[in-house]
Amino acid sequence: MFDAEVLIVGGGPAGSSLAFALARKGVDVLIADRARFPRGKPCAEYLSPQASRILDDMGALRRVEQSGAAALAGVRVRAPNGAVIAGDFVAAHGYRGYRDRGLSVRREVLDAILLDCARMAGARVMEGARVTDVVRDAGPGGPGERVCGVRVLSDTGRAALRARFVVGADGLRSVVASRLGLARRVRRPRRLALVTRYRDVAGMGEQAEMHVETDGYIGIADVGGGITTVSLVVPASRASELARDRTAFLESWIARRPHLAPRFAAAQRVAAVRATGPFASRARHAWAPGAALVGDAADFFDPFTGEGIYAALRGGELLAAALLEARSARSTRAADAALASYERARRREFGGKWIVERAIAAVVGSPALINRAARNLASRKDLADLLIGVTGNFVPPHEIITAGYLWNVFIGTPQ
Repeated sequence: MFDAEVLIVGGGPAGSSLAFALARKGVDVLIADRARFPRGKPCAEYLSPQASRILDDMGALRRVEQSGAAALAGVRVRAPNGAVIAGDFVAAHGYRGYRDRGLSVRREVLDAILLDCARMAGARVMEGARVTDVVRDAGPGGPGERVCGVRVLSDTGRAALRARFVVGADGLRSVVASRLGLARRVRRPRRLALVTRYRDVAGMGEQAEMHVETDGYIGIADVGGGITTVSLVVPASRASELARDRTAFLESWIARRPHLAPRFAAAQRVAAVRATGPFASRARHAWAPGAALVGDAADFFDPFTGEGIYAALRGGELLAAALLEARSARSTRAADAALASYERARRREFGGKWIVERAIAAVVGSPALINRAARNLASRKDLADLLIGVTGNFVPPHEIITAGYLWNVFIGTPQ
């Protein structure tokens, strides 16, 4: 007897997207999350233009837009030498996203809306339920091979919940990925983030901003109502400094930047400074017999390109298709083959973006490279618009993974 057909660990964007897609097809879905919603989460709080398609499909887009979310027309990236790459989502390249603008919205608002959409589709939700381990049954290859549930600690005590399929949508430090032996840290880049919000930061416009320095980078974006999300990312080697006083570290970092300090002079911090990371993790593979991973639990490389929320939402859609096929399978072998197809679908969907993400991380980590690229892209808006469109998930990555594009960015002479 199962407590659910599919048990999803984690009620963030990945878990809610998956639960919605399955529940509306009649699947009995149970979400277990250690938090109680609404809850905050350290995040850059950015959704690309293409993320709006999935929000609309879930019935969430209008609610998110009406919540006070800010609309973003593009992205500006300032290099250490002061050169600025400015790209717009609506540009001459002719590609268009589902919406002409991206969105920036507080995670406590977004996650509560998405979880509510999953509930309305028929999913059940257990809040305040911390998953501590997975449960296995004997499988075709011997005892303990197949996942058949999880162990949960809640206000009512400890319990084992059984399910035909278990999904880890539980983030960067996924318990499910760890217990299945799938978690793997990537050596470089190893970075940590400090995230908070300020009111009345001067000069905020309709573009998200990334300011790259030799010792890290900071992202700032309007999230509506005069509030700005601030995300500082620094090498993990500075963890001991952050541990002493993360608020003082962030404020001191901003104060030392002449182009940023005046904009924060009259601003008021309205949220605690929270830490997250290290980043750069990727599961060895995104499935195991009876189980799968989605969202940050499956892959999170670096927050610079703002891929997290879109990848989580889209990953939920991809996994839903595989689980629906696995659900109708007549054998465990066939069910596992369906889950294996999810791994291939992820590579087809995200493979090009993974290359772009890693290339950008390497460039951002090298002052010489980012300065050179910024000088050229500052004078070639057509190239900048393509790059921002790729990060906005509506321009195909192959448009910039070409020798010609890379030559113009790193070798070509600024016009």
